[in-house]
Amino acid sequence: MKKNYYITTTLPYVNAEPHIGFAQEIIAADVLARFHKELLRETIIFNTGTDEHGQKIHQKALEAGVPTQAYVDTYAAKFSELKELLAIEYTHFIRTTDPAHKKAAQEFWRRCETNGDIYKKEYTLSYCVGCELEKQSSDLVDGRCPLHPNKEIEIREEENYFFKFSRYQDALLKLYSDHPTFVEPDSKMKEITAFVKGGLKDFSISRLKEKMPWGVPVPGDEDHVMYVWFDALVNYVSTLGWPEESSEFQAFWPGTQVAGKDNLRQQSAMWQAMLASAGLPFSKQIFINGFISVDGQKMSKSLGNVIAPTEMVARYGTEATRFLLMELGPFGTDMDVTWEKLDTTFTAHLSNGLGNLCSRVAKMCEKNGSDFSKDEQAPVTSEEYTSDLHAGRVKEALELTFNLISTGDQFLSEMKPWKEEGDTQTKILQTAVSNILQIATQLTPFMPETAATIATHFSQTHILALSPLFPRLEK
Repeated sequence: MKKNYYITTTLPYVNAEPHIGFAQEIIAADVLARFHKELLRETIIFNTGTDEHGQKIHQKALEAGVPTQAYVDTYAAKFSELKELLAIEYTHFIRTTDPAHKKAAQEFWRRCETNGDIYKKEYTLSYCVGCELEKQSSDLVDGRCPLHPNKEIEIREEENYFFKFSRYQDALLKLYSDHPTFVEPDSKMKEITAFVKGGLKDFSISRLKEKMPWGVPVPGDEDHVMYVWFDALVNYVSTLGWPEESSEFQAFWPGTQVAGKDNLRQQSAMWQAMLASAGLPFSKQIFINGFISVDGQKMSKSLGNVIAPTEMVARYGTEATRFLLMELGPFGTDMDVTWEKLDTTFTAHLSNGLGNLCSRVAKMCEKNGSDFSKDEQAPVTSEEYTSDLHAGRVKEALELTFNLISTGDQFLSEMKPWKEEGDTQTKILQTAVSNILQIATQLTPFMPETAATIATHFSQTHILALSPLFPRLEK
């Protein structure tokens, strides 16, 4: 019986065009989805989409002088275009303005309310519009949110609905204790465990409609709309057809989630408490990524240092862009890029590394002229590689694959097939070809087109010379 695998990214907020931070997240999810589909032969669902409610978006639409729905339609299209641009094979693309999602969010609210976890009260809060989150004094640096230092913290006084987050402290700690790899990497698991142990405060889950009209209506109260995070988190189940008794939901939930470190609390604590309240199983696992800075500074429009995935693809191509973003660093670590660093990595690993090895071996095989016998079985992946991808260690699995390139180069240097003749040379080249075919297999989730090109070329009986896979960059 085939296994099922469900993976989802967070939903990017559609108040700006896609940047390489989200591109890295969706490529990592795609790598894991392809691994489970292509190499493990599992049935997969891969979900992504767009988060389209909240004050930030409504303000941007007002500033642009366009209806809010038209504004989000424009940006949703830009994120949808990543599928072709980055060779992403997602199966589901959900928008939080979809009628079916709104219906699911309202049903989710009703179930939490029925469970006694939603109540209304007057309160005062410090609020960061950039994060769309309430901030405690301990979250602020010099009175400002460290993620949005250019935005004033707003002090709000209003009547809101609240979710009884505090009720789920013990349940969350038991989840973390019973499943020590629930959040990866371990440093983020320790961080969220410490946060929950420190005590949980109930959080606001609604906004007054007269102040913020762009949101999902609260069931039974026309004066309120849902807080953007409560609404958006429900997408992970609404995309599967929940609350209907859909075959997808029954077969694929719980799933694996990929998120940035600014989503740690929302995904691994808030969302899990909401699931428990609604009577649904916890998520299966959550991989938390770091931030990408550019030359030591956070990407910012005002600084003019935002790198868009379209720019990377224009310079390096889709396949190389996928490699470069996966090569940056493992989950949980912050990464820093410059165009110079990207150029250097491209040249060292792709032009001089993978591309050069394939060209050398192909040329020697053509000159040799022998029939290269093929193994009956397809090249296998290493156990360590498989273990890494099972555990979400995407960067580490990629490194293992590129280590095979170094192994292949070293093998050729030691055996010197150009100095041999006849069967001896053929046997050496056959070993080199087998190594390249394993590289192609392990590259399949990362660089699918490149992997297919290599596998096809080196699976021929008569192997001919190969055009450069990664031509050198123009200065």
